[in-house]
Amino acid sequence: MFAQGDSLLTFNDAATAEYAVSKHQAGLIAAKIDVVAEEVPIALVYNGISHAVMLATPQDLEDFALGFSLSEGILDAPSDLYSMEIVQQALGIELHLDVASHCFQRLKEKRRSMTGRTGCGICGSESLAQALRIPATKLSPKAEPIAGQVINLAFANIRQQQKLQAVTGATHASAWVNSRGDVELVREDVGRHNALDKLIGAIAKHTQLDAKNADDGFVLTTSRASYEMVQKTASAGLNMLVAISAPTGLAIRVAEQCHLTLVGFARENSFVVYSHPENVS
Repeated sequence: MFAQGDSLLTFNDAATAEYAVSKHQAGLIAAKIDVVAEEVPIALVYNGISHAVMLATPQDLEDFALGFSLSEGILDAPSDLYSMEIVQQALGIELHLDVASHCFQRLKEKRRSMTGRTGCGICGSESLAQALRIPATKLSPKAEPIAGQVINLAFANIRQQQKLQAVTGATHASAWVNSRGDVELVREDVGRHNALDKLIGAIAKHTQLDAKNADDGFVLTTSRASYEMVQKTASAGLNMLVAISAPTGLAIRVAEQCHLTLVGFARENSFVVYSHPENVS
């Protein structure tokens, strides 16, 4: 995956790497080949200006670029992204995005230096107002609440579709689950925020999902539910987030304000509803 030379790491676009390791178990040592997930510096460049560098797994990069741009408020709609080019560099990958002029002008006015890290949320924010971006739009309630058994079914179904996690044990997943518990889309990454951005981008690109509204399902994440996971889900117009782990206090308060249903500890046959329980039956 990478070569050491002149104290620099050279990256490529592989999502995994293989290493010769020694496994110690029950007093025995065995040589084996281990498959690990990769994380690569990904630079997002808008109309020739570099805006952010994130550490992410280098797969589904078009989804990542679109989802990040939408969830960060850089683009107002998918149509604001005219084209994207993936450029491989020695030290990482650049995503060159050609965006609408009004979006680029807005980005220039509030551009900040932001270096992302695995599991990082709001690194690089220059002010408290920048750090906490609460979606102004209140999400509409579901016409039909999601049945509790559907949440339990989704938990079982997502495991079968976490292909990168199955071979590496190191990645988070975000999925779009329909009202029957079927996992229609899933994206993986070493960073939970990156996985959600990839999913948001994938949903925006899939017209069969775009034509539906948020009533038809929910977002399922294999991570904890931080503030930014709630913020990104709400900014995409999706009114329900189910997390396998715990939420934070700020995430709960933001979910309440946005009218988003936040579910945590979705494991086996139980879960906890932290906000707007009217969307769960």
